[in-house]
Amino acid sequence: MDGEISTAEVRELLEDETDVRIVDIRDEHSFAHSRIPGSENLPFQQLSARIEELEGADHIVTVCPHGKASVQAAQLISSYEGTADARVESMAGGLEKYGMKYGLTRGDFDDTADAESPESPF
Repeated sequence: MDGEISTAEVRELLEDETDVRIVDIRDEHSFAHSRIPGSENLPFQQLSARIEELEGADHIVTVCPHGKASVQAAQLISSYEGTADARVESMAGGLEKYGMKYGLTRGDFDDTADAESPESPF
């Protein structure tokens, strides 16, 4: 792992359209609700099984709600042989800090439980 990166630096990378992969390690439900534009979802509990999806990346930034679990994810990714040459960083402050400064993209959350419920007559 190459350390932490600030939310401002992540924003700058995205604005400059730098070749960076933003890896959101939250569960699919949370990712579908809101995320950094252009990020991809690779839930922490699936990371070991899906880590080969990151092979060949030059720069990887892991993100999570508060910037703690993403440090562990970055360490795991950087220990993988297929990402040995990549710059791997964790975003300090997490999505909470990023969202407060820049906002997050809201996904089209489809709650099928509500769709199956009959409408209230009131």
